[in-house]
Amino acid sequence: MRIIAGQYRSRPLKSLPGLDLRPTSDRLRETLFNVLASASTLDGSVWLDLFAGTGGVGIEALSRGASQVYFVESEKKHARLLRENLKSLKISEGFEVYENEAASALRSLDGSGEVCDFCFLDPPYHMRGAYERTLEFLGQSRLVGPSSIVIAEHEKKFDLGETFGSLSCYRRILQGDAALSFYRLRTGCE
Repeated sequence: MRIIAGQYRSRPLKSLPGLDLRPTSDRLRETLFNVLASASTLDGSVWLDLFAGTGGVGIEALSRGASQVYFVESEKKHARLLRENLKSLKISEGFEVYENEAASALRSLDGSGEVCDFCFLDPPYHMRGAYERTLEFLGQSRLVGPSSIVIAEHEKKFDLGETFGSLSCYRRILQGDAALSFYRLRTGCE
């Protein structure tokens, strides 16, 4: 696993052996960032990387010019690995690591007044309820503004749903066994 582009291009990221951690593949991460770069600027953007694992998506965002990434990871060994990846790249600012359950971190961040340009969530595939709970929260949250994009990585065969609160799916990309579903706030009479 490596950083695809930007300041840390081609630098490796550590992962853990076994099936306990399922990082977003290099190919899917590249697709994600190509889609986002064609739609908006990443320079100076603010990211929320939920169920962050190795931190690959948030670190890729920092590499490509994001000014702030909020990593949320509840598993201690995964949060430790995430911090090791940041340290190995000598990234010392522009991020915060929340070592809590997603719901707790979201409540805390929601009260901060921060608005994220991009919210990425990738719970373990078997935690299907986490998708609904997280997307429902984001659909009512102050963390998501009119131009924010919420992206969920999930199993291709899992029908994630079209709407969550004020969020509406506007694009879905399938790649291998995975899918990326893109959401934004509904406006007007959609």
